[in-house]
Amino acid sequence: MTTSTLSPIIAGAMNWGVWDKNLKTKEMENLIHICFENKISTFDHADIYGSYTTETQFGKALFNSKINREQVQLISKCGIQLVSEKRNTIVKHYNYSKEYILKSVDASLKNLKTDYLDVFLLHRPSPLMQADEIAEAVEKLKSQGKIIDFGVSNFTSSQTELIRQKTAVSFNQIQFSATEFQPMVDGSLDYMQLHQIRPLSWNPLGSVFRQDNMQTFRLRKLLASLVSKYEIGADSILLAWILKHPAQIIPIAGTVNIARIQNLLKASQLVLDNEDWFAIWTESMGHEVA
Repeated sequence: MTTSTLSPIIAGAMNWGVWDKNLKTKEMENLIHICFENKISTFDHADIYGSYTTETQFGKALFNSKINREQVQLISKCGIQLVSEKRNTIVKHYNYSKEYILKSVDASLKNLKTDYLDVFLLHRPSPLMQADEIAEAVEKLKSQGKIIDFGVSNFTSSQTELIRQKTAVSFNQIQFSATEFQPMVDGSLDYMQLHQIRPLSWNPLGSVFRQDNMQTFRLRKLLASLVSKYEIGADSILLAWILKHPAQIIPIAGTVNIARIQNLLKASQLVLDNEDWFAIWTESMGHEVA
């Protein structure tokens, strides 16, 4: 069971820093305020974002914002080791030793200028991960008050179960959208519902506006008619499609566009008709349901 209450839509900070938008600290501060004013109070991070720089910059911006820490929720992840002179790594790999997990959380807390993470995730599964060792680290972090909830990211059901046998898993951050719906049909979302694991969805708009192929052509054609019907943007409709699933998936929106941020929460208030929900899935698959 989760103990953290997250906002209906999560702001993803991966592209806020040098990896993409290269926002200055003051710009991040303004963006945090805009998100917060639009009831998006949860921010998703990972230690590697911006090649290990974005957390620090966000931490300064959040501190400068003067927003009460208890009114926002911070998510971060560890485990991926990028090739970096700073870390003396020459091969990209994963590390989930107890020592490394504890060290990573301490670094994220320092960077984000906070005493605790609302949610701490293992970023990607490693063939070498030891469930007992991970559990020891997680239990210690919880007992120290450094993390509230623990989860995983991009884990299969069996990989999640391996960890869940040793310590509670409350979240799994997965790729899920109208164009990437595999977790809905391979049993992953069923497993999460069964064990009360809350899915978080990265890249929730999928490839609809990023690629030109038959799938996205069909979806864009359908979305044009649904935009007229619901009088709301296509991105909100795609988020509402995710939100309608009974697994209670929370989308992570990476946009820094102010107008889009102001419209994000409308998706949580939109209830798609069942037939429209199935129409989106149908156009994504390219054939009707069995």
